[in-house]
Amino acid sequence: MKVKSSKWISENRLNKLRHLGTTLRYSLYVITHPMDGFWDLTHEKRGSVGAANVIIVAALLTNILRLQFSSFLFVNVIWEFVNLIEIILGFLAPIIIGCIANWGLTTLFDGKGTMKDIYMAIGYSLTPYVLLQLPMIFISNVITVEEGAFYGFLYYFSYIWCGALIISAVMMIHDYTLSKALVTLFATIVGMMVIIFMLLLFFTLISDAIAYFVSLYKEISFRFY
Repeated sequence: MKVKSSKWISENRLNKLRHLGTTLRYSLYVITHPMDGFWDLTHEKRGSVGAANVIIVAALLTNILRLQFSSFLFVNVIWEFVNLIEIILGFLAPIIIGCIANWGLTTLFDGKGTMKDIYMAIGYSLTPYVLLQLPMIFISNVITVEEGAFYGFLYYFSYIWCGALIISAVMMIHDYTLSKALVTLFATIVGMMVIIFMLLLFFTLISDAIAYFVSLYKEISFRFY
């Protein structure tokens, strides 16, 4: 029984890895056929949260590696003044808050996508960032300043490509028209700002409350002890 159980567990893990590999490869189809790709991603279940996680982590690592190893001619970072935690949070927080804001808005405007669909769509939309930005780390170290226009073109093109994929994703997973998708994305950005403001306000109030009780405790301690 133990042999069969361990064999079943290993086969199950192998099947999960195969499924992850399949859904990761599907990201290459999504970025080249965004309309069909995002439709099948959610409606035909050809994507996975695991693949989205891998792409998002790869994009985060790409961002860190770009800051660390790109030529100082194009990316000048003084690491003494850089907080790695801030970089990680600054990359992941917009993704999480964007998912929440988009899901909250689209549920009010007949959106078809779930939170899972939105998260997968954002993850798959970051594929061009990884595919283009990683080689650019090497390219930045072998080209001159005069050839920097090529580097700049790839840099901005990666963001434009990701932006176009996000627009396509909103259209397909929520079954929106282009105009409604653009309005929804604008409203999502506003919603993200509101969420960030509320979070900052909440943590400010919490910190002020903690500071008040600490000072009150100190005052009581000084008086009685």
